[in-house]
Amino acid sequence: MADKLIQDIPLSILDLAPITEGSNAANTFKNSLRLAQRVEELGYNRYWLAEHHNMASVASSATSVLIGYIAGGTNTIRVGSGGIMLPNHAPLVVAEQFGTLASLYPGRIDLGLGRAPGTDQITARALRRNYMESAQDFPDDVMALQTYFSAENSSSKVRAVPGEGLDIPIWILGSSTDSARLAAHLGLPYAFASHFAPTQFMTAIDLYRRNFRPSQYLREPYVMACVNVIAADTTGEAERLATSFYQLATGIITGKRRPLQPPVDSMDGLWGDYEEAAVREMMKYTFIGDRKRIGSDLAYFQRHAQLDELMVTSHIYDPEARIHSYEVLKSVQNTSVLL
Repeated sequence: MADKLIQDIPLSILDLAPITEGSNAANTFKNSLRLAQRVEELGYNRYWLAEHHNMASVASSATSVLIGYIAGGTNTIRVGSGGIMLPNHAPLVVAEQFGTLASLYPGRIDLGLGRAPGTDQITARALRRNYMESAQDFPDDVMALQTYFSAENSSSKVRAVPGEGLDIPIWILGSSTDSARLAAHLGLPYAFASHFAPTQFMTAIDLYRRNFRPSQYLREPYVMACVNVIAADTTGEAERLATSFYQLATGIITGKRRPLQPPVDSMDGLWGDYEEAAVREMMKYTFIGDRKRIGSDLAYFQRHAQLDELMVTSHIYDPEARIHSYEVLKSVQNTSVLL
């Protein structure tokens, strides 16, 4: 089988609905909708939103509500979760919520599922008191969701209405080999969080492909990975925009989280040697530059990963610069700059 090039695969977007310094969640949601509408015009495939809690820079905590807002303001792009953190929720509630979304926006809703809480342990306990037990029950909860969505569940004493009988694609999200094994065992598509957890990326997707069992949902393995991309007209401008991302990542490393900060001319004094090394290791799959550099680097990445789909997230302070970054990326895919 011939290698898949970047030009051959769909491009999609992961949005954490970033709250920027000096702004608020209301503006964040408006900016996310504007971005979704623009990337729909550009031909992006999916627009996913990630569930996180108790974070000053992330407004996508009520993920299913926000998915409905984005889907309602767009027409064709698939909208979904990247993901719903299943230990935080009863499977029946998730089935009903996504059954509602799929009834409102048929053929456009994806359900990506993760086993982490998307927050700290204290907040996880506030979300769902038996979190540790719930995390261990993740495989059973995934299968419970499949049951709720099945038409055969119509004779059960507990039914998801709406949800029952609807075609709502379930994805397994992960950052380790455990999630790869589960996705392979269940015959489901697999999305890897290489944008912040690069260590086991190649091992996990290889394990998934080698152990994949065809299912009624998927005949062949399907791998999507998420990476960070910050693109601009010049590499110098892209590198300056990236300092907002570096500040955000430094806050994660140090535990001093803030709204997404404006870009700066230099990171001197904003991180030390340890923080810089930790950020660069955690953000290994980050592509920063102009069209030529982004094209070259992504072409190299795809040659090794052979993804079926690429998902991109871009932590950029200025909403217009963020939109333009996705415009640049799509122009890269649509031209011969990758060859």
